[in-house]
Amino acid sequence: MNDLGNLSNIERQEQIVQLLARQKRVTVSDLCDTFSISKATARRDLEILASQGRIQRVHGGAILVNSAPPEMPILQRQNEQSEEKRQIGIVAAQLVSDDSTVFLGSGSTVLEVARNLRSRKNLTVVTNSLPVINTLSDISEITLIVIGGLFRKSELSFIGHIAELALREINVDQVIIGARAISLTHGLTNDYLPETMTDRAIIQIGRKVILVVDHTKFGRISTAFLAPLEAIHVVVTDYCTPDSFCEELESRGIQVVRAGSESAMKKGGENS
Repeated sequence: MNDLGNLSNIERQEQIVQLLARQKRVTVSDLCDTFSISKATARRDLEILASQGRIQRVHGGAILVNSAPPEMPILQRQNEQSEEKRQIGIVAAQLVSDDSTVFLGSGSTVLEVARNLRSRKNLTVVTNSLPVINTLSDISEITLIVIGGLFRKSELSFIGHIAELALREINVDQVIIGARAISLTHGLTNDYLPETMTDRAIIQIGRKVILVVDHTKFGRISTAFLAPLEAIHVVVTDYCTPDSFCEELESRGIQVVRAGSESAMKKGGENS
């Protein structure tokens, strides 16, 4: 304890990061006790580390930030966290009413939402995702509006300038999208800038924006900034997402909806 109390500011901050790597979360009080420092000093250390993108501040403390790994093609991602994505799709689809207009983005989790919208009546779906088109094209009660553009083979989606021009002509009740990573300090980020630019345009057309992400996307940062957290109205996720993260989102006015059984999800998360 005495040795830790004699560390320089930089050494202490490095020790905080190492502590977070072991514990996943620390509180200001923990740091005061561990390093024999004041609450003001502990908070200042956390703010410095957060500004460097190494941690995320949460109420009363901090959690560790991890860089998001490169994203695999959508056809490979469908088997990752498949049960969580299926449950998220069921719950997110319940937020979509008959007689409404919704934009469905690309990605494997959004595709699960589309699969659960097939029974809707008088629904208009706008999308730039080929898998979504294939999923809903045979439903007579669903009107499809397809956004074209540059075809991105790995995502099976249309992006780019042509897509963004078309999006300017459209308004929808809800936008449902995914993201590569979500961070309390860096907001929503993706790993491919051209697609991110199109996603920014997508967010602008919805009166309500719903983010669908499983627990593996939280506390991570990817390459390209997509949007601040304040651009999102609802987050639908699974029960393996840290409670502290969900509580922080709710404190910022963002509705958090958990999908699936808490006990089943957490058991599955322990086995993954």
